[in-house]
Amino acid sequence: MRVLFFSAFPLLLGLCAGCATQSSTEPVEFLDERTAMTLAALKEPIELMPSAQHAALTLNKRTSFAYLGPVEWNRMGTISYGLWVHIAPGNDLQAADIRAPGAVTLVLDQGPLVLSLVESPTLGHDPYKPVVSWGQAAYFNLSTDTLKKMAASQKMELDVRAVDETTIMFYASHDTREALSAYAHSRGLTDD
Repeated sequence: MRVLFFSAFPLLLGLCAGCATQSSTEPVEFLDERTAMTLAALKEPIELMPSAQHAALTLNKRTSFAYLGPVEWNRMGTISYGLWVHIAPGNDLQAADIRAPGAVTLVLDQGPLVLSLVESPTLGHDPYKPVVSWGQAAYFNLSTDTLKKMAASQKMELDVRAVDETTIMFYASHDTREALSAYAHSRGLTDD
């Protein structure tokens, strides 16, 4: 019996590791009971860190972070997409109102894309939880073409207008292609 346990143990560890790796990139789909709308999002939003230059200038201060994640809203077969953006402010340079026109720009390998605000449906349960309650969160228009570009892009930068009219640049803290590709694939947006 002990031999069986020890020979099966590596197999169990491998299966658990495979499940953990897979679940970290798999999208989450759920039904919002309040609206009867199906939503699809990443399990966790993508964290974006301030640029190294910005972090160096704010060495003794708590720095701001940004988070983003795609959302699919399925209203009885009518599908639309949005990009959730959350700014968790620190004690450094403060972001201006991210809902103002031109305040947020997504920069990918293909170049910059100024994001336009979109009103999200009133939901009983949002797909992403803000990291801090005093931060700013908004949804922006996201086309399927932009989502595919995000999934293929090696570079992901979010430029946010600061209150002093300068730009705060946030960069992905890790390679986002795997998670975004899995998301696009799960939504039927890729051919592979």
